[in-house]
Amino acid sequence: MNIEKIHYRIEAQSLNAHLFHITCTVLRPAATGQKFSLPAWLPGSYMIRNFAKHVIEFSAESEGCPVAVSRTDKNTWFCAPCEGVLKVYYTVYAHELCVRGAWLDKQRAFFNASCVFMQVAGQADEACAVTLVAPDDPECGNWRVATSLSRHSQTNNSAPLYGFGDYRADNYAELIDHPVEMSAFTLVSFEVAGVPHDLVISGRQRANLQRLQRDIQTVCEGHVALFGELPEMERYVFLVLAVDDAYGGLEHRNSCALICKHGDLMPDDHAAPDKDYQRFLGLCSHEYFHLWHVKRIKPTAFIQPDLSKEVYTRQLWVFEGITAYYDDLNLLRTGLISLKDYLGLLAQTITRHYQMPGRTHQSLADSSFEAWTKLYLKSENTPNATISYYLKGALLAFALDMRLRRDTQGKVSLDTLMQASWKSYGKTGEGVPEEGFEKLAATLSGIKLEDFFQTYLYGKKELPLADLFADLAIQCQFRPAHSLNDKGGLLTEDTVSKQASPYASLGIRLKPNKKQVVIATVFTGEAAQQAGLAAGDHIIALDAWKVNALNLDKRLKSYQPGDVLSVHFFRRNELLHVQLTLQAPSADICLLTLETAATAACLSRLNTWREKLITA
Repeated sequence: MNIEKIHYRIEAQSLNAHLFHITCTVLRPAATGQKFSLPAWLPGSYMIRNFAKHVIEFSAESEGCPVAVSRTDKNTWFCAPCEGVLKVYYTVYAHELCVRGAWLDKQRAFFNASCVFMQVAGQADEACAVTLVAPDDPECGNWRVATSLSRHSQTNNSAPLYGFGDYRADNYAELIDHPVEMSAFTLVSFEVAGVPHDLVISGRQRANLQRLQRDIQTVCEGHVALFGELPEMERYVFLVLAVDDAYGGLEHRNSCALICKHGDLMPDDHAAPDKDYQRFLGLCSHEYFHLWHVKRIKPTAFIQPDLSKEVYTRQLWVFEGITAYYDDLNLLRTGLISLKDYLGLLAQTITRHYQMPGRTHQSLADSSFEAWTKLYLKSENTPNATISYYLKGALLAFALDMRLRRDTQGKVSLDTLMQASWKSYGKTGEGVPEEGFEKLAATLSGIKLEDFFQTYLYGKKELPLADLFADLAIQCQFRPAHSLNDKGGLLTEDTVSKQASPYASLGIRLKPNKKQVVIATVFTGEAAQQAGLAAGDHIIALDAWKVNALNLDKRLKSYQPGDVLSVHFFRRNELLHVQLTLQAPSADICLLTLETAATAACLSRLNTWREKLITA
């Protein structure tokens, strides 16, 4: 029987105080002293989080005798040399309600292993065992365990399916890529390509489980059809937390952690998906696509990343932007949403990108490289200075797809490029070098793409969206916003009749607030900035009329561009006043329209793109 040289035991020290207690046993500690450290970040989320800040106590012993411990840096503890087995004990505070952290109370426990399991220096490649201990509290008596971590088969405490007990991982990298949910969760199971899949839902909810199971299974099957196979794995797990108001996800090797609103999980049995349910299905689609793309096809820099500091690549647009392109496209291709619904979602993506003045200041490649300090560390000036590699990355993926299809007469597409990437990198475990994806696209298609990437990836020129959509019998146009919440979408005869007149713009973005008008961003060169307003200002009156988040749009519609307003606002509790000259809003709202008199060739390209996968 194989005995792992490293063993972790995690249990609830205090449910009410949100404290996990962890014991790490090392059979063969380093002779010169053993270091332990927690990661500063976790794969899939490119921000320094310093998980060690949640460690409260740390001690060590060997053969019943205390071992001296010292701190060497913010993430690392050093245990003095010892003769026998080394045991370390530490406590972790777990009260971060998100997909990237750890949580513990009487309702549920959840953790990313990066938050709780320390790496044993010099032994990252060693197999390890993990014991999950059930809370000693009668209120948790109906808790189960959901994780894609492998159950141990060679101990006396082997965990049953969905049970507490012993699990294992082949190395530290594998250990921290399997989050764990422990609660009285709702469970739905199904198979995709012969592999068990679990949909695990925690939190108070009244989910339509039958509809969810059917639709998520369809989502998974769509991506399997694209790549041609599932990666080798025991099972896949969707870990979903339903809360009052949140949204997000994080991919893992054989699972994903998702957070959504209660209402996102309540679709009607037979009705078309509403906007909330579309968004949830898109989130599931996005994270499941990562099963291939970023968890196995990954940049060279992420093959063995140093989790103590930032790791840089200019390829995040490849791994997040292309994934963002395929998440909703997969819903269209599998019939979960209509073409009109898809075009509405795509138009909103374009609108969000065009509403970022930073698109003239930052390239897509630089957006990827600077994710650590800009995209994940947002400020009030972020929209003015940066772009999102999710948004422009998805649009560049669309542009590349259309370019490949057009210049190869439909023989090569982004579909075939993804399949080739899976064979060249995903199945071999070889990392994608910088510019490797671009070179693979050129090699596979036989097209010279240097100018394309230099212009739109490394440069800041706008993508030729109107021309690209025209080839698909879709008209792409832009107009000024008609309200502060105008997101764009599909233009139909019905929506044309409901079009409002453009409003005079303050040139601001508001903080989410149902009552107060508080500025989140002042856009470069626009009315508010020229008048001297700033992020954080609380506007209370326009021309001596009280305004709030509910009536601001209506008040602005009574003015025209060029009108001068008297604006009263609070800044750091001081009442101030400025004169502001309203401007016409920029034409940054995207509307997509299906052409009614399209050519047969355009309709053929549209149908091929929306319905068929071009296989390699």
